[in-house]
Amino acid sequence: MGTGAFERYLEAIFEIAEGGGDVRVKDIALSLGISNPSVSEMVDRLVENSLVTHDKYRHIELTAKGRRIAKGLDRKHEVIKSFFINVLEVDEKVADSDACEIEHVISDQTLNRLVRYLESLEQ
Repeated sequence: MGTGAFERYLEAIFEIAEGGGDVRVKDIALSLGISNPSVSEMVDRLVENSLVTHDKYRHIELTAKGRRIAKGLDRKHEVIKSFFINVLEVDEKVADSDACEIEHVISDQTLNRLVRYLESLEQ
């Protein structure tokens, strides 16, 4: 599986944790709309890559590395969503959905240009 799949899982774990609850396999499965066994398999891969810790049958936590990646994705998502809503006047639900897809492929250069553009609008 590519990094895009890893990123989707990291983002789901980050969002669930930010919501204040423990993160479990079934929570991730529900969030991503996939089966528990598929989530378990991917969580094992995330553990192997030092992106999460997981005590079997218990909660899942992002490592410092995993949290850094997830926070970066969250930032990308918010910048893209803001651009779609505030500049292009896209409906919030559509903007959120599109941002979820684009955040995994947008380059840092393009994201930084978007940030600068949005900042120039505020001035």
